[in-house]
Amino acid sequence: MADNSPSLLDRRRTIAGPGYNRWLVPPAALAIHLAIGQAYAFSVFKKPMGALISGNVDKPDALDWTPGQLAVIFSIAIVLLGLSAAVFGKWLERVGPRKAMMASALCFGGGFLIASLGVHLHNIWLVYFGYGFVGGCGLGIGYISPVSTLIKWFPDRPGVATGMAIMGFGGGAMIGSPLAVALMAHFKESAPMGVAPTFIVMGLVYLAFMMFGVFTIRVPAEGWKPAGYVPSTQSNALITTANVDADQAIKTPQFWLLWVMLCMNVTAGIGVLETASPLIQETFSDASMGPGRGVTAAVAAGFVGLLSLFNLLGRFFWSSASDKLGRKPTYLIYFGLGIALYALVPTLAARASLTLFVMVCCVILSMYGGGFATIPAYLRDLFGTMQVGAIHGRLLTAWSTAGVLGPLLVNYLHDSQKAKGLTGAAAYQTVFYTMASLLVIGLIANLLVTAVNERYHFKGTITAASAGH
Repeated sequence: MADNSPSLLDRRRTIAGPGYNRWLVPPAALAIHLAIGQAYAFSVFKKPMGALISGNVDKPDALDWTPGQLAVIFSIAIVLLGLSAAVFGKWLERVGPRKAMMASALCFGGGFLIASLGVHLHNIWLVYFGYGFVGGCGLGIGYISPVSTLIKWFPDRPGVATGMAIMGFGGGAMIGSPLAVALMAHFKESAPMGVAPTFIVMGLVYLAFMMFGVFTIRVPAEGWKPAGYVPSTQSNALITTANVDADQAIKTPQFWLLWVMLCMNVTAGIGVLETASPLIQETFSDASMGPGRGVTAAVAAGFVGLLSLFNLLGRFFWSSASDKLGRKPTYLIYFGLGIALYALVPTLAARASLTLFVMVCCVILSMYGGGFATIPAYLRDLFGTMQVGAIHGRLLTAWSTAGVLGPLLVNYLHDSQKAKGLTGAAAYQTVFYTMASLLVIGLIANLLVTAVNERYHFKGTITAASAGH
């Protein structure tokens, strides 16, 4: 007689029973996002991987990989993050978060193992395939896997819910960076720069860590509502009680307006991330601040760490605030305040106002992170909960676009100014003014967002099957 019981990874095995505490779900989501957030710390591998032959990061061999070759690894990973999230979004809604999280863990951990072989053989294409392609797929599937589930568990506080998880992605570098540095130092005597064994250990550690999320995630039973939860009766045309299928969502102007908003916010944020460290060192040097008072490389590294912290905190703060303020007003703050602050940075740099410069950059990075964390709740308001994970996945192609566009734009603008003989703060002015103009585009897109037309609404009965049909 055939055994028709569901497998351990089946969606039916993840349905929570009566009395389940929904606050156990955010830690499961965090386990995934803290792991895949390591991608933000990939830069710690750049110098060691560029000296595998020579063994000297300051004097690389002609056969060593160049910075340009190594930069491609991260770009591939970010492009695949968006593409895999878009391609596998509806599959995720159909099979449930546990199977998707398992796929993410296997891809992300496996990507490290393949990349370690590429490092050992000194084959850059294996590294591209491992960390970039396979690991990038793990990034995309893992990034969206908890979002839909969290929103269903927290209909009363969707911004808080998504902020808790996506905060983990922003904080992943704070774990991944010191872990990688410590492991490379430990293995340095047994392998070139210690990189290959470090990749093996990190792949296995992250795989094991993500298993906590895989086996603790639960989905609510159909029709479940939090105790005492009453849907708001306040009039808000942007918050729908209907649902929109992912295939219909991409036909709406609202989806593409949010796509533009995310793309502009991320591109501008990357402008700060790309230039903050060299800008603070070049502008606040001993020449401008006085002997011994300039910003050193070590202080600049601390500044970058501070930006990472505000990126992390902003994800939770701003997305939680959006539950009270509303999603559209919150994005008006991101773009309106952002325009003013981006335009102010060159002035502060030119006047050597170090404290204000640091404060402004921290606020900018908090809103950069907040933009990531608030967008799933904005999607939920406009398109309902039925396929919000799949819709979010398709929207993340905006991140892939910005991940390529941002560095290219920033480097082109900066190099063109240096070619004109400009140095220090002057060489970065055009970068920040351009980023401010991108936020103007995002602001206009947000102002144009209206409620989704009823003709796009899903007319059937919502079931687990219809969520991924």
